Amino acid sequence: MSVRAFGDVDGQPVFEITIRSKAGAEAKVVTFGALLRDFVVPSAGGPQRVVLGLETLDDYRQHSPSFGITAGRYANRIAHGAFTLDGKHHQLVRNQAGKHTLHGGSTGFGKRVWQLGHHDDTSVTMTLVSADGDMGFPGTATVTCTYRLLEPSTLRVEMTATTDAPTLMNLAHHTYWNLDGSADILDHDLQVAGAFYTPVDDDLITTGEILGVAGTPFDFRTPRPIRMAGSDGQPFAYDHNWVLAGQRPVHGELRHALSLKSRKSGLSLEVFTGEPGIQVYTGAKLNVAVPGLGGAKYGPFGGVAIEPQIFPDSPNKAHFPDPTLRPGQVYRQVSEFRVG
Repeated sequence: MSVRAFGDVDGQPVFEITIRSKAGAEAKVVTFGALLRDFVVPSAGGPQRVVLGLETLDDYRQHSPSFGITAGRYANRIAHGAFTLDGKHHQLVRNQAGKHTLHGGSTGFGKRVWQLGHHDDTSVTMTLVSADGDMGFPGTATVTCTYRLLEPSTLRVEMTATTDAPTLMNLAHHTYWNLDGSADILDHDLQVAGAFYTPVDDDLITTGEILGVAGTPFDFRTPRPIRMAGSDGQPFAYDHNWVLAGQRPVHGELRHALSLKSRKSGLSLEVFTGEPGIQVYTGAKLNVAVPGLGGAKYGPFGGVAIEPQIFPDSPNKAHFPDPTLRPGQVYRQVSEFRVG
């Protein structure tokens, strides 16, 4: 384990913490956004980088499309940046085209400096206090995020939150994955453990429907390449939430949600989570203006974001999972990203 200065934001120091497994996996975590900057794992061809990241704090602040962040207070989208809780209307900061709220607003949790807490050879914990009224959300919330490396190459992400007043809480880990360093992930094989998904409108807001994937481009029940031609002949762009199969596990249990595999490197990623849904964004709009890790150029479909979460716009869809957090309750999310 090592800690180094990674810059500062308005006088607040930012740190990068490197944690390692005995098998040789190495993860770099930054306290800005509680983000995962780098993750390198052993493979048959030697050490392999499996995530997208940037070189400097300034690059993250100016050019990052949410690489590796902890998204919140509400990950994904809330329609028109508005919701009603216990009969009271709340208006949030609308940072998606001035119409909707995305990842908690213009300065959501992924754009904040978190406080460094316990850290050791294989784990690091960070804390953030979000004040009442932050981005329009009610209640003062205290949030923690812990990254933990399990043998041989599993990244376990543990998040908790408490509040002093009723509020919303839906956190998500937002890393973009690429298991072989190719220019795009379209030839990665994907499998999603869900027979249903939540369709979206032109603004990527869920319509409220829950539809079957059979016979649609969303059918990944058996592994197949991400590459699929859309009606315009271009690769189909996924940015959708799948409904995970079976009952939501009780606290502490995880279920298989998704598999990703590169035939080129031989590496696979297995995602296990306790969340009811998982968002998959295949990066169609990626076009990062600065070099990434190792000088990489991140263009369209350069990585796939995999985000265990509550369904998007759940506060406005009564039949979706309830994202309400109340005083005395503890929000918990645990997800594991197992690379092998």
